[in-house]
Amino acid sequence: MDILEAIDARHSVRRYDGIPISDADAEALLCEIAECNRESGLNIQLVRGEEKAFGGRMAHYGEFSGVRDYIVLIGRRGADLGEKCGYYGERLVLLAQTLGLNTCWVGLTYSKVRSSYTVRKGEKLLLVIAVGHGETEGRARKSKTREQVSRAEGAPPDWFTRGVDAALKAPTALNQQKFMFTLRGNMVTATTSPGFFVKTDLGIAKLHFELGAGKENFTWAK
Repeated sequence: MDILEAIDARHSVRRYDGIPISDADAEALLCEIAECNRESGLNIQLVRGEEKAFGGRMAHYGEFSGVRDYIVLIGRRGADLGEKCGYYGERLVLLAQTLGLNTCWVGLTYSKVRSSYTVRKGEKLLLVIAVGHGETEGRARKSKTREQVSRAEGAPPDWFTRGVDAALKAPTALNQQKFMFTLRGNMVTATTSPGFFVKTDLGIAKLHFELGAGKENFTWAK
């Protein structure tokens, strides 16, 4: 499975079989985590064999079961933390999908087990990603249309349409899809309207857009 196939195959999964991920899969994730941390300055960590985070009342409310492994998204507090966590966290989600694993972004319905990871001074744990072998492959959610999440001056080029289509397959909190991609020349602006975890959602959507459009075809507007 390549990365574009992973975008199509990935769906959020909340119920897992309880079998820990293999050492080989963990090593692949750890290598990518190290690269993401190097590029971003984040402090992403993989937690293995830990049952308490998804074993309490909050996880039950979120309908999670069988989660033994998860990724913690940690970084320095700041205006860009949410977008960074979204962009680099989704890189790990898509890698996991190519490894045959399932995932789910989790914002609130888990318990913080602080002995399982390290949060340095000035940092914040923003979100976690459950990872493992799902009882199912999940299912697609209702999506907005291209016209609802994109604007272009004139007829949009094929690469822009591919990028928007990939962004529409990105996971967002409460399936809200509040992002907007605007094209002027070869410059793309990505924005979001107010909502729950929308900066993280924007980071996820921007990664999907890049993968669908091809980074060589456009430049992000500052």
